[in-house]
Amino acid sequence: MATFLLLVDSVVTLTMPWFAGRVAQSLLQGLVPDTLLLAWLAIMAVQALLAFGNNVALGQISAHVVADLGSRVYDHLQALPLSWHQERKRGEILALLTNDVWRLSGFLTGTLTPLLPLLFTCAGALILLMRIQPWIGLAVALGVPLLILILKMITRQLRPLANASLREDAIKYGIAEQNLASLPIIKAFTREDEESARYAAQGNTVRDLEVRQLRITSALTPAVRWVGAAAVLGLLWLGSHGIATGTLSAPALVSLLLYGLLLTQPVSQLAGVYGQIQIARGSARRLLDLLSESREPDSGQRPLHSVRGEIAFESVAFSYPGRPPLFAAIDWRVRAGETVAITGANGAGKSTLAQLVMRFVDPLAGTITLDGVDLREFSLPQLRARIGLVSQNVLLFNATVAHNIGYGRYAASQEQIEQAARAAHAHDFISQLPLAYETIIGDEGIRLSGGQKQRIALARALIKDPAILILDEATAMFDPEGELGFIAECRDLLEKRTVIIISHRPASLALANRVLRLEQGELAEVH
Repeated sequence: MATFLLLVDSVVTLTMPWFAGRVAQSLLQGLVPDTLLLAWLAIMAVQALLAFGNNVALGQISAHVVADLGSRVYDHLQALPLSWHQERKRGEILALLTNDVWRLSGFLTGTLTPLLPLLFTCAGALILLMRIQPWIGLAVALGVPLLILILKMITRQLRPLANASLREDAIKYGIAEQNLASLPIIKAFTREDEESARYAAQGNTVRDLEVRQLRITSALTPAVRWVGAAAVLGLLWLGSHGIATGTLSAPALVSLLLYGLLLTQPVSQLAGVYGQIQIARGSARRLLDLLSESREPDSGQRPLHSVRGEIAFESVAFSYPGRPPLFAAIDWRVRAGETVAITGANGAGKSTLAQLVMRFVDPLAGTITLDGVDLREFSLPQLRARIGLVSQNVLLFNATVAHNIGYGRYAASQEQIEQAARAAHAHDFISQLPLAYETIIGDEGIRLSGGQKQRIALARALIKDPAILILDEATAMFDPEGELGFIAECRDLLEKRTVIIISHRPASLALANRVLRLEQGELAEVH
């Protein structure tokens, strides 16, 4: 629809020089062109309506592209393995969702869609020039491609500049995102000036690249307009000779000049198209690279109805890219309904065992089974729905307490949320908050203590009623007395579940039926 409206607008625009020529002819004949002027006014009204329709149509297209492409990019980002995200800065990822999506949308609606009407206007103006004076039209037709070729050579630097600008802009995003998340540390070590200077320096780098782009793109349109104006003056000079020799009439000269002027606008816009293409190619390349990244492997089709909770590692090998192997051939079994604690030095791979059970990562060799079935035979949503996770680094949303607890179960009722909070022994402190369950807890739960955050995380896990519960350093933020109280309160929660506790703390280890120590890729029972 937008292209059609733009094409109609081009047709209307091409009639303007014709009207000017006819009006000039009437005036030279001593006639008052009332009808012509009224018709011209009507055509200009149509052109105004077309401009309105074009703006609305292109604005709607742009909004749809930003929304739909942004959603597709976000969905793909969400479906990528955690390892992919861990290897990249969050600022770079946010830049894909913001800068690249917006730039591509702007290119599609501001450059690509109007391209056909621009070419149509150019072709129409050239054809009409040839009809008025063939040899003049032919000369202009030969000059336009030469002009575009010269402009292409001038703008060949735009693509590397655009890529560098987007790359540096992503780094700037990353600095801002990281520093705002780490603001307490920055303030505690009085590094505000240093971080401000670092952000400003990166901003200056982005500015310099954008200014270099701006100089090239800003020079194009005035340069082309000057060339066009020179060409029009050349037409006037040639036309004056035509009038002197009688080969060209004055009204035809008026139309000739106006068609020449009309030609300069699309040619100047076409000159900028090449630069816009180079900028858009960088954004498109990054988005295509992202969308070509493989999603989390999830080919499991086996239904998972009831879960007893028996977990077995059989000759499992795993290592992170570029790092020594964590496990070469680890064997380990957790019986259904058993509580097993894993201890060991930092970096031994304790949390990785939990990630393997959740299938955040997959083993390089060997198999992990649930009730005797390879985890890869189940779909990821089915498997993860049966596992509750409470980690040391509690991730909470800047939302209400109720939202954070209810996140563990789709469409959870208020009664289910409060029941889970009571089971996690969080109901009492939640009730004392200003708005109880409707209290906003801030980014990452900043308005709560460490222990309160972990109780909410436990409630969020328990609302799923999981067959398997993983507590990964879940008491790390408790003081000794709080930990003992938490452990005492948790004993009834562990019944009839398979529980894996990852901890260094003796009070937590006391909950387990068995304690295993992970060392040099091997699990050994602690007696």
